[in-house]
Amino acid sequence: MTIRVAVAGATGKMGKLALRLIEEAPDLELHAALGRETPLSAIDGADVAFDVTHPAASADIVRHSLSIGVPIVVGTSGWSAPRISEIEAFRRELGEGAPAVLFVPNFSIGSVLGTAFAALAAKFFDSIEIVEAHHAGKVDSPSGTAVRTAELMTAARGERGPVAAPHADQRARGQLVGGIPIHSLRLSGVVAEQRVVLGGDGETLTIAHSTVSPSSYEAGILLALRRAPEAEGVTVGLDALLDLGISSDR
Repeated sequence: MTIRVAVAGATGKMGKLALRLIEEAPDLELHAALGRETPLSAIDGADVAFDVTHPAASADIVRHSLSIGVPIVVGTSGWSAPRISEIEAFRRELGEGAPAVLFVPNFSIGSVLGTAFAALAAKFFDSIEIVEAHHAGKVDSPSGTAVRTAELMTAARGERGPVAAPHADQRARGQLVGGIPIHSLRLSGVVAEQRVVLGGDGETLTIAHSTVSPSSYEAGILLALRRAPEAEGVTVGLDALLDLGISSDR
């Protein structure tokens, strides 16, 4: 079976990467390549949509795709838990049989593993901070990967409760997500990096991941596109497709 894919954000770096992967894959076919001026109706008739656009545009693309019955893989950053909850509510309004949404903050297998390790370690440390760095052109901060990591670590702590939060006057300690400070760097020469630093009595643990080439995203993109047509509900994170035990399948 050939999967017809509509790519929104086709002129960007991730969009161009997706176009190449679709062209090379024997089981994928390009249905439409959407740029900034392309009407959303170009998605109509696709088997799956792939959204790698801009945080301000992504919600309309997701809602349109769901409303016409096309499952969608969302690689656009900036999708926090509250925004995802709004999409869940929208799907419920559409009723039974609404297509699936796969929110993937990061398509890198190594990054997903780093987040999984951080969630595992979060249960044992009360001091936790995240430092993430991306290329200078990335418009959102903190990154979707960092937000996802903080949310999973907070959930993993369970009854242990929140981490030691910064003092109210320590504004340089970063944006709090689930009580965990996230520091964002936007620098030329960087692709993507994340360090989770956990502090305990007499020790620190650092879980770090660096993306040195966009090729690290290829396996994750292909996996998500191939799984989306048969998926159900709202799924957050590539880990849900890798069976790592930390999925947020909704």
